[in-house]
Amino acid sequence: MIVGGGVAGASIAYHLTRIGITDVVLCERKQLTCGTTWHAAGLVTQLRATRRMTELAKYTGELFGTLEQETGQATGFKRNGSLRVANTPARYEELARGASMGRNFGLPVEPVSPGEIKERWSPISTDGIVGGFWFPHDGQVNPADVTMAYAKGARTRGARILEHTAVTRIIVEQGRAVGVMTEKGEIRAGKVVITGGMWSRDLAATAGVALPLHAAEHFYIVTEPVDGLPRNLPVLFLGDEWTYYKEDAGKLLVGFFEPNAKPWGQKGIPDGFCFDSLPEDVEHIAPYLEQATRRVPVLQKTGVQLFFNGPESFTPDDRYLLGETPEVRGLFCATGFNSIGILSSGGVGKALADWIRDGHPPVELMDVDVRRMQAFQVNRKYLEERTTETLGLLFDMHWPSRQFETARGVRRSPFHDRLVALGAWMTEAAGWERPGFFGAPGTTPEVTYSYGKPSWFPNVREECLNTAGNVTLFDHSCFIKYEVEGRDALRILDRVCANTIDVPVGKVVYTQWLNAKGGIEADVTVTRLSDTSFLVVTIAISQRRDLAWLKRAIPDDAHVFVRDVTSALPMLALMGPKARALLSRISPADFSGEAFPFGTSREIDLGYARVRASRLTFVGEQGFELYMPTEFAAHVFDTIVDAGRDFGLRMGGFFAINSMRMEKGYRHWSHDIGEEDTPYQAGLGFAVALDKHGGFMGRDALVKQKGAGPLTRRMVQLRLAGDDAPMLHHNEPILRDGQIVGSVTSGAWGHRVGASLGLGYVSNDAGVNETWLAGGTWEVEVAWKRYPVSLQFKPWYDPKGERLK
Repeated sequence: MIVGGGVAGASIAYHLTRIGITDVVLCERKQLTCGTTWHAAGLVTQLRATRRMTELAKYTGELFGTLEQETGQATGFKRNGSLRVANTPARYEELARGASMGRNFGLPVEPVSPGEIKERWSPISTDGIVGGFWFPHDGQVNPADVTMAYAKGARTRGARILEHTAVTRIIVEQGRAVGVMTEKGEIRAGKVVITGGMWSRDLAATAGVALPLHAAEHFYIVTEPVDGLPRNLPVLFLGDEWTYYKEDAGKLLVGFFEPNAKPWGQKGIPDGFCFDSLPEDVEHIAPYLEQATRRVPVLQKTGVQLFFNGPESFTPDDRYLLGETPEVRGLFCATGFNSIGILSSGGVGKALADWIRDGHPPVELMDVDVRRMQAFQVNRKYLEERTTETLGLLFDMHWPSRQFETARGVRRSPFHDRLVALGAWMTEAAGWERPGFFGAPGTTPEVTYSYGKPSWFPNVREECLNTAGNVTLFDHSCFIKYEVEGRDALRILDRVCANTIDVPVGKVVYTQWLNAKGGIEADVTVTRLSDTSFLVVTIAISQRRDLAWLKRAIPDDAHVFVRDVTSALPMLALMGPKARALLSRISPADFSGEAFPFGTSREIDLGYARVRASRLTFVGEQGFELYMPTEFAAHVFDTIVDAGRDFGLRMGGFFAINSMRMEKGYRHWSHDIGEEDTPYQAGLGFAVALDKHGGFMGRDALVKQKGAGPLTRRMVQLRLAGDDAPMLHHNEPILRDGQIVGSVTSGAWGHRVGASLGLGYVSNDAGVNETWLAGGTWEVEVAWKRYPVSLQFKPWYDPKGERLK
């Protein structure tokens, strides 16, 4: 059962029937395409922010090339290419980095000069243009026709499409979607998919599911016919001017992704909304339209035939919502497309059809997996405010570490006000406010983003060096904590975890949760609190995802109870060679290596409080994680800070943590490890207990991989030479002897080793080993330029782990 007859719903029906699932019903409240699809601009571009998203878009473009021939339904598709143009060196670097990423999977792209841009797009004025990039396989399509082609293909293979059949609620029984209620009665189904665009949030709420999205007004104009306008003009993107241009039957369509957008539908969407547009607001768009007339002078003497304003749905992070919902089994979604629904439709339809058939995603889809979202994000005020920003961010600069500015301050740790007073510049993750770095106490640091060394570079350096030389305090309250209790808790966790969980009370275990293919679904620590109780700690963005994964691994007859205790248990991390001495000043516990070895966790007295101290680190120095009930948090913080003055204590932020974990090669889930990476490929085989009694989820796949011979894909650690080396971020190609053999997964400047560092995977059919690494000439491509790089398996900082132990 598919709910919603836009391009996404029709594509999913088409792809389900294509793989043999023909008992498909699609319900549309009015008529196909009548919500957003009908007025979409129909841009078909392929380069996205990450590899998987680009591959899905690339598949869509390839499908559009054959869909009309297959179905007999016209689509209006033409592969006329696209130009992405930069007005500034910073924008050019952004485009060049994206173009280099495209090399990883053979995306055709080439740089173009202002003169070459003029040759391909003759109406443009190139004043102030630095350069750009040409994507010959991009193009444009008629969105309504494409949807009808999907629908026709689905119908031909047996799908039923019911127009004028509004779905009023999702039917859920025993935690599983079993059908829908329509205005005409009940329809039972084995699986339900929500593809309802801007109606999706409210429909999902009928099943207790959070789908955070909000509609916004989106503007474009269509001119009168332009004399002599070439009919093969590429699509043109000018991010620095918030505009795009598309030739449309001898006219120009000029669209806008302006900052400070206009949310719409805050009080609900009218019941009769169908092929409707919104009132014109020329004043709102006037500054960008005026700028467009200077960039394309022919607009100054061409009339406007249509000033269009139509609503589209946007999510809090500008990425769509895809997959099975964490709250309800069998309830899937494909919605919130942030103006890229047409170009995403083919890939989304194929991926979700395979997901429905197989019970798991066909490829790693973490960027758009609905489980990344937080339940609070359906708050209407939050969405309304965030939507003013997200529309414009699609065309704004996509700086590394760029932070949202709207709807902030939602989730704060008990230490928040103290940290701000001490000079914290706050970043945001899953709604949590957490320090990025610290300026002078009593100030709010100003920041300048950059693809190179950002304005906070010296601040982070001081925090890293202080952590290596003295002691630094980090707020880790955003880390997610689950209590797992019951007489079957050990059995269940030992089955879910790749490492052994049957350890003595007071021991911390680092482990992964694996899928059937051996891919890493979660990267966690598990602390044994008693014979029947455990504490699981994971990262902020995985709160709903990991909880759903764990609960779904528990049989109905098991005696296990799982509680999310994140809000009740803030956490501080005290890191550095003086951490032991500082804690000994404020606690009577014995923190020596013999009494409190690495991986130990126990309750201690600290000041007047009782605190759980765990000997762990994510920065590669001696350190302790300190968990306390919320009501004791302020006291514990003040006690540490007061005592820390004698030990050189400083505050540290997450930028410093990222720098130091990069030096140690500590993997980060969703960047360096994920659903398609096994522990052996990621260099985490030490956390796999292959022979433990009872086995574990994913074991068979790991046994098979281990028995297949040398690993052909492995994670390596990269280091660029020189103070002027470029910063690595993600997806930069890694080359051996001039051939691309891998890509970077994450990067940062390592202040303790004084170098630009990265993590990434490389592949070789004959096996990836030390000999192969040593036998090649290695480079990394950054923004279309190549730089020599050193590779190794070991960390660059303290490779033997002596400092942390």
